[in-house]
Amino acid sequence: MRDPRDWVNLLSATGALLDGHFLLSSGRHSTRYVQCARALEHPENATAMGRALAQRVDGPVDRVVAPPLGGLLIGYEVARHLKVPFSFPERDSTGKLALRRGFEFHSGERICLIEDVITTGRTTIETIHLIEQLGAIPTALGAIVDRSAEHGVNGLPIRSLLRLEIPTFEPEACPACTSGISLTKPGSRAMTQEDRP
Repeated sequence: MRDPRDWVNLLSATGALLDGHFLLSSGRHSTRYVQCARALEHPENATAMGRALAQRVDGPVDRVVAPPLGGLLIGYEVARHLKVPFSFPERDSTGKLALRRGFEFHSGERICLIEDVITTGRTTIETIHLIEQLGAIPTALGAIVDRSAEHGVNGLPIRSLLRLEIPTFEPEACPACTSGISLTKPGSRAMTQEDRP
């Protein structure tokens, strides 16, 4: 297995480690952001990360599931290396995660949930609830980067390639806001007028 510094170097070399002023999906602010898609746009990186993460997953598992959009590429690669099916939920018209495209979970199926980055675990928890509602069992959790404080979600330990401690701030206590640095919202959820300081 690769040294964690190798993954930091890879993320840095591909522009996946960003510095600035970022609005996270939790509503908190950060001066650093990890955009794994920049590393995963190179298939050889996705293959290497997927292989390494698959080796860290607590098994056995019957299926890999990843929420959109960030987890899709790495989730697929982990499933490929574990030689199990891969599925993903999507947001329905109400904004809730749901299975579509004919995907089904079997009762008692052991699910490995894969994310690109876990910070607060909000989307992870939502995906876990969906898996349980559909009769399957979330048994493993993995991520390229674990930014969480607990290093686990709903009792599942996060198996990651890398742990990064990157402070987050409430908007009123954010040093970047105080410094007047322009706020951006990376990731797949667009910034609304209410998000702006």
